[in-house]
Amino acid sequence: MNYRHAYHAGNFADVMKHAVLALVVAGLKRKETPFFALDTHAGIGAYDLEAPQADKTGEYLGGIARVLDAPDPPAELEPYLAVVRSWNAGGALRRYPGSPELLRGLMRPQDRMALVELHPEDVETLRSRFHGDRRVGVHHLDGYTAAKGLLPPPERRGLVLMDPPFEVRNEFERLLAALHRTRKLWPNGITLAWYPIKGREPVEAFYREVAGQGGPQTLAAELLLRPAEDPFKLNGSGLLVVNPPWQLRENLDRILPWLAGTVAPAGGSAQIRQLIAEKPLGP
Repeated sequence: MNYRHAYHAGNFADVMKHAVLALVVAGLKRKETPFFALDTHAGIGAYDLEAPQADKTGEYLGGIARVLDAPDPPAELEPYLAVVRSWNAGGALRRYPGSPELLRGLMRPQDRMALVELHPEDVETLRSRFHGDRRVGVHHLDGYTAAKGLLPPPERRGLVLMDPPFEVRNEFERLLAALHRTRKLWPNGITLAWYPIKGREPVEAFYREVAGQGGPQTLAAELLLRPAEDPFKLNGSGLLVVNPPWQLRENLDRILPWLAGTVAPAGGSAQIRQLIAEKPLGP
C-alpha cells in the first residue's frame, strides 16, 4: 500500500503501456457493438506533473515529454497522443492522463468500464473524478481478485488491464494466478498485464510459466532502456497481451522501435515475443 503512481506518471513505462492500450481499444472500436474495460489497479486516474511527487523524480521528462517533442511519430500513436494533448491545452505539458482517463478519452457512449483500486484515499479520488459518468463504475477492491465479481461482462467484448505496483517479492506469482483466473472467467477477453524488467531471469521464468499455462494466443512486448543486467534498476517495461486483436503485432512492430529510440536514444531496444501461438484452424 506504499506505492503511489504520482511519482512515476508519464515515465517511459507509462508511455509504452498506454500506447499499446490505445491500440487495443482502437481494435475493439472497429465494431459498433459496445465493449467493456476493467482496470484492476486504477490509481487516481490522472496526474499533475507540476505536483511535488512528479517534480521530485522528473521521470516524465524521459518519457512523455520526449515523445511529444519528437518529430514524425508513427501514425499508430496518434489516438494515444491526442488524448494526452487534450489534457494540455496550449501545448505546455502539465498533466498526464492515467489509464482510467485515457480509456475514458477513447471510449464511445455505448462502451463501459470498471475501475478497481485498493488504496482508500485513491479510490475516493476516483469516485470524485468519475462521479456522474454512468459508463464508469468505481470499486474499492483488491485488483487481483476483482475479476471474480466483474467478469465475464454482459458486453462479451473488451479488455482487462492489470498494472500492479510490484512492491512485493511474489508479485509475478500473484500476477500469474490473476491471469489464470481471468482467462478462465473470460476466455475471449483481451488481457494486458504490465511488469517491470530488471534482471532477466525473473522475466524469463514468468514467460515460461505463462507458456506452460497454455490458452489463447499470447504476446510479450518489451521496451528496454538498457540491457537487463542490473536487477536493482528498472531497465525496461514489459506488457503481456492475451488474445491480441487483429494487426496488433504489426502495429507494435512499428511503434516500439520508435519509442525505444525516442526515450532511450543511447541504447534503447524493443522486442516482441510470441509466448503462445495462435491455434490453427481445424479442417
